Amino acid sequence: MTPSLTSRHGTVTAAAAALCATALLAGCSGSGTESAADATSPAPKAATSPARAAAPSVGNDLQNAYQKVVKDVLPSVVQITTGEGLGSGVVYDARGHVVTNAHVVGEEKKFKVTTARGSRSLNATLVASYPEQDLAVIKIDDAPKDLKPATFGDSGKVEIGQIVLAMGSPLGLSGSVTQGIVSATGRTVSEPSGGGGTGATLSNMVQTSAAINPGNSGGALVNLSDQVIGIPTLAATDPQMGEGAAPGIGFAIPASTVRNIADQIIKDGKVTNSGRAALGITGRTIVGEGFEGAGVSVVSVKDGGPADKAGIEAGDIVVKFGGTAVSTMQALSEALAGKKPGDTVDVTVDRDGSRKTVRVTLGTI
Repeated sequence: MTPSLTSRHGTVTAAAAALCATALLAGCSGSGTESAADATSPAPKAATSPARAAAPSVGNDLQNAYQKVVKDVLPSVVQITTGEGLGSGVVYDARGHVVTNAHVVGEEKKFKVTTARGSRSLNATLVASYPEQDLAVIKIDDAPKDLKPATFGDSGKVEIGQIVLAMGSPLGLSGSVTQGIVSATGRTVSEPSGGGGTGATLSNMVQTSAAINPGNSGGALVNLSDQVIGIPTLAATDPQMGEGAAPGIGFAIPASTVRNIADQIIKDGKVTNSGRAALGITGRTIVGEGFEGAGVSVVSVKDGGPADKAGIEAGDIVVKFGGTAVSTMQALSEALAGKKPGDTVDVTVDRDGSRKTVRVTLGTI
């Protein structure tokens, strides 16, 4: 069964969490006795292979790399408190702009921003939210001079197997760090439309094994070069576990998308060019026999939009997109996510029992 997805903002409350840990110390013990020969004979010198000698050095190097990244990047990750709960954000520039998920800010306009180590609580105001890509920008009202913006990396250089760290405030524990790798790139996933999700279909997502829990949303997925390569947004859930988390399957919006959307919001107060393809319709899933999706009913068509120009009308049922069967609105959204504005695609619709295929030049959301 395919795992479903859930946003990682959830309903985390602002109450502090108390954690208890028990440490176990493992040691070595001898028999308690030794022979005279054992006591007087020198111990044989162990042969040391180059590989064994190098192992501690490699481990130390990796640990030092982790610690350096945490020291350099964690100050750029903040906790965002809303009227509904907690989320995370990343300092985008020295003027106090912070990028986060749209589902973190929800309908709120005012926020409290707490630095990673909880040293300061700052007031912030919404600049704009863009639920279609689940991104938003807020601005700290009086940005401190020592605010440290994060460095965003090149999404095109992200590779499977890269070590990454997820930084944020899972379960309200600000300044938390988890470790994993990039598991896949180029994923297309859809958020739930309820439970805090925006219902957006997100393309080119970075899949990671780093733990992403409620409160991590809007935080930072960071490589070992101190660069933010994505914004953690979703974690998979396993329906067979009662919607419990599917361990090690999380998704982050790539840095290139974050920069594109954030730059437009900061400059214009809104998104003027999403770069996302659109058909120019409002649709809903048609349910057929067995309560399964049987196509997308066209509720309305945007005047002068791509579908309108191609002759698609309200009342038509989209059954194929690009030659591939389409059974639900989510399936159509995911198919569109794989296209670019200006692409030409064949769309098959059912109109009063007769099928018709038209060629559509896609527009922009």
